[in-house]
Amino acid sequence: MSLLLGGAAQAQNSGLERLTRADQITSWKAVGRVDLGANGFCTGTLIAADLVLTAAHCLYDRAGQSVAPEKIIFRAGFADGISVAESPVQLVVAHADYSPSANGRSSMDQVMHDVALLQLLSPISTSLVPPFAVSSPGDGDEVSVVSYARGRSEALSWQRACSVLGRRSGLIAIDCDVTFGSSGAPVFDRSRGRAQIVSIISSGGTDGTKNVALGMELPSLILDLKAQLRAGRGVQGASGQPTASVRRITVGSGGGASGARFIKAPGS
Repeated sequence: MSLLLGGAAQAQNSGLERLTRADQITSWKAVGRVDLGANGFCTGTLIAADLVLTAAHCLYDRAGQSVAPEKIIFRAGFADGISVAESPVQLVVAHADYSPSANGRSSMDQVMHDVALLQLLSPISTSLVPPFAVSSPGDGDEVSVVSYARGRSEALSWQRACSVLGRRSGLIAIDCDVTFGSSGAPVFDRSRGRAQIVSIISSGGTDGTKNVALGMELPSLILDLKAQLRAGRGVQGASGQPTASVRRITVGSGGGASGARFIKAPGS
């Protein structure tokens, strides 16, 4: 961990803002809750009409067994029981170089490859929910994170400014406020017009004095995942899933989702 930290100036961090009003959600409605049945939830983001980007470890339970795709539902812009749009998942693919860890901890190599794509059964109209672009990180020391998490599972929370602590070999360390359920949450660079995804949250912990979350650089990993989807390598498909239309829908607003496992940062 210490090799990642140092050198970067710290931005002035902001607090978390709960997004519930329509005007607040509009800019971030491509970010949604990835419900994993009995395994809780993660955060995911539309990067195409039928593709959701999330963390690979979200696709596995604590024993390292894969979660059946038919149990996964993506709820775009979910807030207090209402989704802007939602769809079941028909295919999932984790990066070929990611290995699930049954003991809940992760090596730096796992963090670097902790990326997955979910292919939706029903594409979500891009005019209704414009996907976010993925790009390489800029040189700035400020990023923004939009996520769900334990204790705030019923609506998106936006931390409009947090600090980049360091970068090394495709890994990024930030001090954003993340916890269980934030896995897969998009890390945004807002300096180039519309926000672009430059990383996703893989793991989190503390270094003794501050929050530290780890993510990875994405462009080459996304290319790998799309190639895996095309070739059918490492792809898991849903079985017996009904056809579903995407619509504005009300779902249960109870606090049943407990949050997917959130790997502790190495050394924390």
